[in-house]
Amino acid sequence: MQNKFCSIVRVAYTNALIFTGTSIEKDKAVLVRDGFIIDLVPDGEIPADYTKDDLDGHYLVPSFIDLQIYGGDGKLFSDELSVASLEATYHYALRGGCTRFMITLATNTREKFVHGLEVAAAYVKNGGRGLLGVHLEGPYINPEKKGAHIEDCIRVPDPDEIRLFAEKGKGLFRMMTLAPEQCRDDIIGLLQELGVVISAGHSNATYARAMRGFSVGIPAATHLFNAMSPFHHRDPGLPGAVMDHPSVMASIICDGVHVDYATARIAKKVMGNRLFFITDAVTAASGGEYPHRLQGDRYVLPDGTLSGSALSMVQCIRNGVRHVGILPEEAFRMASAYPARLIGDDTLGYIAPGYHAEMVVLDHQLEIRRVIL
Repeated sequence: MQNKFCSIVRVAYTNALIFTGTSIEKDKAVLVRDGFIIDLVPDGEIPADYTKDDLDGHYLVPSFIDLQIYGGDGKLFSDELSVASLEATYHYALRGGCTRFMITLATNTREKFVHGLEVAAAYVKNGGRGLLGVHLEGPYINPEKKGAHIEDCIRVPDPDEIRLFAEKGKGLFRMMTLAPEQCRDDIIGLLQELGVVISAGHSNATYARAMRGFSVGIPAATHLFNAMSPFHHRDPGLPGAVMDHPSVMASIICDGVHVDYATARIAKKVMGNRLFFITDAVTAASGGEYPHRLQGDRYVLPDGTLSGSALSMVQCIRNGVRHVGILPEEAFRMASAYPARLIGDDTLGYIAPGYHAEMVVLDHQLEIRRVIL
């Protein structure tokens, strides 16, 4: 009987400022074997059977995670529900240092949501890369804060519909944005049972109603300040509840358009490690329910309604550092460790033993030099 041997790939990444997710390490190497991080060791202790890869003194950081993106490279997922759209989105995200993403569908018909979940399952089954799951943004939102969403498709929560989404998604129905004031406690409980991360958004909730939603298990809010009740001194609304709560997290779109940089800076000072980046990126679409067109540095609908960003994750990081005043290490966490924490993934977001060897090499101007997979 002939012996069969597997080729085991061993690489030691050297000569880098290694940001582990907690600290910067110098004069060390990251040992990678078959796609996983094995260890961080001093340069003088690299095993002989590892191939050295010199990173020229650049940053080596955990790869980025985007929990809200709608498409990329001219393929909007809701407009073209296909494996090709997911592949295009993956490659768009990858150029911005993002190796994992949550494809997002805005408020739509039941049929379109079901089809999208089925396509996502087919993409993963056939070896598609990077997809963490599907984020359904809606349909259980408040029409008063619909933003660019289709009002005719907004509806009251339906437990049977939620179970259908879970069945068709085959474990990929991972996240849902909803308005707390539109949802009974049993709806929140059902989503929790199904393992769906619930995020409050497109909501006109008062401070008290938002806090009530958080108390029954909503752990996050979607694109802080956008499409939600305003922060007012007599009613802090949903933004006030998010900032005042001790553990609720929130995503923010850091392009200076969706949220002024000064507003982002204030929120960051208050929330600390509870605030994280999303791109909320869309792509041009001439037809379908969401005909986005690029207008300068953002996307709008034909009537001019702001409908999405043109960001990449690395642009979020650069904007956070340059315009908000966030330290690079913290900006890296906002793009990796914090979103990983929200979705409960303990294999992403850090450079540490046992984690996926998905890393980004950036120069000191925060330009991407390489993405390591």
